[in-house]
Amino acid sequence: MQAAANTVDPDEVAKFEAMAAEWWDPTGKFKPLHLMNPCRLDYITRQIAGEFDRDLDAPKPFAGLRLLDIGCGGGLLSEPMARLGATVVGADAAPRNIPVAQIHAEQSGLEIDYRHTTAEAMAAAGEQFDVVLNMEVVEHVADPLAYLTACRQLLKPGGLHVCSTINRNPKSFAMAIVGAEYVMRWLPKGTHEWNKFITPDELFDLIERAGLRPVDKKGFVFKPLSWKWSISDRDLSVNYVTASVKPS
Repeated sequence: MQAAANTVDPDEVAKFEAMAAEWWDPTGKFKPLHLMNPCRLDYITRQIAGEFDRDLDAPKPFAGLRLLDIGCGGGLLSEPMARLGATVVGADAAPRNIPVAQIHAEQSGLEIDYRHTTAEAMAAAGEQFDVVLNMEVVEHVADPLAYLTACRQLLKPGGLHVCSTINRNPKSFAMAIVGAEYVMRWLPKGTHEWNKFITPDELFDLIERAGLRPVDKKGFVFKPLSWKWSISDRDLSVNYVTASVKPS
């Protein structure tokens, strides 16, 4: 029997490899996410460890947990979760992000199930997870309540939902849009729409209406002098994060 022809185009693979390198370049156009990532990971790992009684000093503290990273992009959160032992599914509605994430995971020796799909499609298929990461996505969807309801459906009873977004007030307009898109040029102009930003009270109400129980909220605060992000108990004026659980 004649062997099947190799349909892989090395030039196309090279293009995606170049894109993967850009996604993971801490000084490139994804620099803002790299700056925020340690802060996000600190919050996420502590919430997971607390909810599932895991020791973060163990070699694979999240072993046995199935985790969904919605809006995974190039895998900046999916890969650390996989290294911590979780079984990770990374989902993104943007098809071009998936090959980029897949290539970098392969280069890193990680097994991550990356998919071009949506939360609603996965919920309809009956997928279930211990943890759903929903970071910087809810402000981009057309129907936040329907989207968060799908996130709840994706959780097992007792599962953990971590959701971050941007507050809606004059300060967030000045920093997240004028500062990030026009002054610093960290993001392409038009990345965010201020009227889609969600206040913490609004998000808590949406989370509860979706059938989840909020358990925590914190602020992510950028400090220009140190050029670093930190977690705040009080300052939720721009970027903030919430944790909620699905009742057993």
